[in-house]
Amino acid sequence: MSRSVETNHNIVFDCKYHVVFCPKYRKKVLTEPVDIRLKELFLEKAKELRAEIVEMEIMSDHVHLLIKCDPQFGIHRVVKHLKGYTSRVLRMEFRHLKSRLPSLWTNAYFVATVGTVQLDVIKKYIESQKERSD
Repeated sequence: MSRSVETNHNIVFDCKYHVVFCPKYRKKVLTEPVDIRLKELFLEKAKELRAEIVEMEIMSDHVHLLIKCDPQFGIHRVVKHLKGYTSRVLRMEFRHLKSRLPSLWTNAYFVATVGTVQLDVIKKYIESQKERSD
C-alpha cells in the first residue's frame, strides 16, 4: 500500500490518477501470456520513473491503472513512458503483436484525478473489472 504523502524535496504531494487506455483498434490482444508480461513491465517502468502503480487490471482490450506520481514529472509523461516502453518490449517479445498492429497502443487515453476519499472506491472498481467482463 502506498504512503499517503510523498515528497520530492520541494513539494509534498498526494496525487493519484485513474488511467485507461486501449490497444490500437481496441483489439483483444492483452490475453495470456501478454497480460502477465505487461503487468511486469508496467511495474518495472513505474519504479524507474519513481511512480507507483497502486492498482492495475489488464482486460483483453483495455488497461486500467491507478497511478501515484510526482505532479512535477506529470501524469502525461508517466503514461507516455509506460505506453512507449511496453509497446516496444511486448512487440519484440510477442511477434504476433507486431504483425497484427501498426503500433500497440492508441494515442488517446482517459485520465481522472482520484481524491483520497474516492481511493477505495476506485480500487474496488478496477479490481472488479476482470469479473465483469468474463
